[in-house]
Formats: sequence, structure tokens, C-alpha cells
Amino acid sequence: MIVGTDTGGTFTDAVDDTGAVVKMSSTPDDPSRAVAAAVTALGGRVPRILAHGTTVPTNTLLERKGARVALLTNEGFEDLVEIARQRRPSLYDQLADRPEPLVDRDHRIGVRGRLSASGEVLVPLDLRGLEDRLPADTEAVAVCLLHSDLHDAHEREVGALLERAGFDCSLSCQVAPEMREYERMVTTLVNAYVRPACRRYLSRLSPLADAVLVMTSAGACVDAEFAVTHPVRLLLSGPAAGARAAAEVAAANGFMDAVAFDMGGTSTDVCLIRGGEPDPAAQRSIAGFPLRVPSLGVHTIGAGGGSVAFVDRGGALKVGPESAGAVPGPACYGRGGTLPTVTDANLLCGRLGPAELPEIGRLDSGAARRVFSRSGIDPAGVLAVVEQNMVRAIRVVTVERGVDPRDLALVAYGGAGPLHACALADALGMKAVLVPARAGVFSAAGLLAAPVGVDVVASWPTPEDHSGLAEALRRLAEDARQRLRDSDAQVSVEVSVDCRYKGQSHELRVSEPARFHEEHERVNGFARWDEPVEVVALRACVRATRRVDVTGLPAPPRETGRGPRVIPEEDCTIWVPDGWRADRGEAGSLLLRRC
Repeated sequence: MIVGTDTGGTFTDAVDDTGAVVKMSSTPDDPSRAVAAAVTALGGRVPRILAHGTTVPTNTLLERKGARVALLTNEGFEDLVEIARQRRPSLYDQLADRPEPLVDRDHRIGVRGRLSASGEVLVPLDLRGLEDRLPADTEAVAVCLLHSDLHDAHEREVGALLERAGFDCSLSCQVAPEMREYERMVTTLVNAYVRPACRRYLSRLSPLADAVLVMTSAGACVDAEFAVTHPVRLLLSGPAAGARAAAEVAAANGFMDAVAFDMGGTSTDVCLIRGGEPDPAAQRSIAGFPLRVPSLGVHTIGAGGGSVAFVDRGGALKVGPESAGAVPGPACYGRGGTLPTVTDANLLCGRLGPAELPEIGRLDSGAARRVFSRSGIDPAGVLAVVEQNMVRAIRVVTVERGVDPRDLALVAYGGAGPLHACALADALGMKAVLVPARAGVFSAAGLLAAPVGVDVVASWPTPEDHSGLAEALRRLAEDARQRLRDSDAQVSVEVSVDCRYKGQSHELRVSEPARFHEEHERVNGFARWDEPVEVVALRACVRATRRVDVTGLPAPPRETGRGPRVIPEEDCTIWVPDGWRADRGEAGSLLLRRC
């Protein structure tokens, strides 16, 4: 048996390769308890493989509950993590500030020693008494020395010394071997900060299956050992699985270009799909920290079924990002919730019908009505506000990237996604809505189908000189292939380069430098065809053949017909508004179009 499990802020979902589904409330104090219970509920057998999407590293970072970290960098650069970049978080908000660094000033330690960008020793490395300089409460160490993305000898020597002394050490040359010192330092810090919590969590999952695989932000599974070593790569674990599965379902229905729309109990995740593949992102910002790790271009906002509605001091109706979560949850769950939420509003507006949810039973419309009555908030207004929030999120991954949403389909999943999808499609003029089979647990189903994979990156030292580039890409691809331990599986290897024009501060990823002008024109509307192209990084992506076809999972029959209509399902509810019709699509999906 192969099982996919996805932990969210409100629900934990599990699906096995027979199509059996379990959805139960999450256990925020220890998410592994809900995972264990869900696996047991699927039949009690120990799975051969448990493919898991986790929120533990993300929540550890957002809630600032990580390890006490020390930062080791070159003398004179201890404050780089606080100086950061010139950009302000909000240009016109004078009170906006950057997030507090994850490491206090007295935990930043300068190391004497310096290598140049060409690898020349400018200052010999001096490590005498280094371990004694670390504060006594240090739980993890992040090491980031200048130019270690190109020449890592000094950094590895520092790491070896600290590991011999018993410290949990994250090296930037292993975590994020890319140019840009600040981003590389922050990424390494986050890795060190969340690693102890991830190690404890994943150790509790190991008895649940013969092998535990964990989804990365790049949409591929890695073994638990790699996940523990590189937890910074897990920050978009669950959403990445859903986005990759959404691309497959959309392609099966003839939509090679689409938007994946995942609305759960706490958040909404959207991702652009082009040519049958989710868009990648070279850098992500989470909790205000820029992270240089391979990732899909998932954009997340605090809008879910449990999002709380309130009136701010200026009298404006706001929804989220605060969520009622799993405990106590929305008022209609009957667990003591006292604040009006999106789920309560959906129930009162007739979109949920006489719904029953796993572990909760029949929803309590009386409780929902009472919290809205006390608050003086209009339920319909709540739906209008949260839907506009989600429209803006979709525009971020489409219009702001030069993509017209009217040419796209919307793939709606998550427990709440199919309740709002048609309204979003109407607002953006999108051509159709797809609700995949097992929509309420779709990210868990995506974990079943996700490939095992490794993403490797390396800085290119001579941006304008491309001699030897092809050989370097070949070696990088071979390195990535060697890291993929499942050598018996059929694998695919894809290499790419990050390119830019001289003087630019951002790059585009292309298969080869010759394609850069064309891609630049597509993305930015112009190209400088006579300008030389700089190469700053090389990438290799290796993927093993998937184990389960998500488009072929067994699914129960589904209702169809014209709206207005509520279609209740085991793991979600679908709202078909007036003027829309639901028909059967491919791969067990429902295809919703305007009449």
C-alpha cells in the first residue's frame, strides 16, 4: 500500500492507492498524531511508502518557534543579515519594517579568514577557539562565508570543526550554493532554525511506514534523511503536491494552461500552470524572508474556510488572515467557535446545504447565525470580500506575469475551493472550472503521484564567458542523478541556466542561453537581441518515474446538472451557481462551464 498524507492547519488528509480517503481534524500540538490516526483509519496496515506533505517547517518559521541559532560568517559581515536589502516591505507605509532577524546580535560570530571570488586566499582561516565562542544556549549553527557558492573550502573546514564538537550545522554551500550573499545567508539561517523541529517531527513518522518520503517545494519527493538535512526545501510541501497534480488533471481535460486553486481551512494557494507544468520560482519570500531554494511558483494568502471576518477600526469589513483553525474551528462545527468565519457564511448563504463533515457531523446553522447576529456582519459581504482577496491572488500569478486569465481554466480543490471557484472564474473571465476527483483531499492524492526527484544548483563563475558551459551542465546533471538513490527507476534529467542582460538584477530560467532573448521578450515585452547574455547559475532537475497516476485513481460517481445547485461529496462541497452547469470531464473530474 502507498499512502499520501497532507497536514493542513485545519484538516489532515490521507489517500491510498485504491482511492480510499480519510479526512480528519489536525492536531496542532503534534501534527504527527493526526497523520498516524489517518494512516490507521485507512486499514491499519503499515504502508510500504508514506508520501507526506508537511506544514511543520512553515509553522515553525511563521510562529518563531525554531531553534536558538548562531551565525558564523566572515569578520565584518556579522550584520549583513540585519542590513538586508535596500527594498522596503511596503513602499508607502512608514511603520512597515523588515522581520526581526532569526539570530540575535550576540549570536553572530565573525570568523577570521577570507577567500576571493576566484578562490585566492586573501586572509588565512583562523579557527582557534571557535567552538568556545558559541553561546552556551546554541542549538544549531548556520555557516555562510563569502563566495562559498564558488569556493567552499573554508566553509567546509568550519563546518567539520563544529560537527566534531557536536553542533547541528547548516552550511550555505550545501543548502543554497548560489550568488547573492544576503539571500544565501537567510536561506541557511532558516534551514538551521527549523531543522531540530523537523527532525523531531519526521522521527515520529518513521514507524508509520516502511519508507517515508517528503514533498519538497519543487514538487518532488525526497527521502526522510534528505528532508531532515534540508528542511528549508519543505516550506511549500503540501501546496506543491496539489499544483503538480492539478497540472496533470488539467492536461487530461485538454487545458495545458490553467491556474491551480487550493482553498483549505486556513489558507489559499494559487499557482500558474503553463504548457502542462506548474511555473517554477527561483526565489520565494516566506514570513518576509527571501529564500533561494528550488520551488514552484505558489502564491499563498490567509484565506480559508476558517478565516475570521471582522470590522477594522476604519469600519471596513476584513476577512483573514486570522483563522479559527482546527480548534475551535468555525462556529458551525459546534466546538465552541465564537467568531464569524467563511465556512459559517457559506452555510448561511446556502452554499453548503445540509452538509456533514468528517468527525464533525451535521453543521450547526443556528450557531453560525448567532455569531453573525452578534457581530452585525453580513454573511454575503464576507463571501464577497474573501473572493476579492482570492481574485487578487490569482492576478498576482497571471496578470502581473503578463498572462491573460481569460485564456485559462481554474482547477479548484481543497475543502473550500469548489465553493468559490465559479465566482472567481466569473470575476476574471476564465473559460472553465475543473473540480478534480477527490478534490477535498487532492493535495494528498497528488503526493501519491509525485515523482521522487532532486534539484541541484551551482553558480557560474564567468557570466559573460560561456566556454565549458555544456560540460559543466553535464557534470551537474550527473551529480543530480547520483543523488537520486532510487537507481532502478526510470529517470528524466532536465538542465537549465539562469540568465540576464548585463546590469540587470534579476534572471530568467531558460534551457540554454540562446533562448534568453525570446523568453525575455515573452515575459517583459521586449528583448535586446544584440546584447550579450550573462549566465549566473546552472540547474539540474532529475525526476524518477511516478508510482501512481493521479488521473487514474478510483473515484465515486459524481452529480451533474445546472445551477444553482449544491453538490455534496465525501471530502468537499461543490457550489454551482445560477448560469453555470456541471458536466463530467476526464479523469473523474467535473467540468463547470457557463450555460
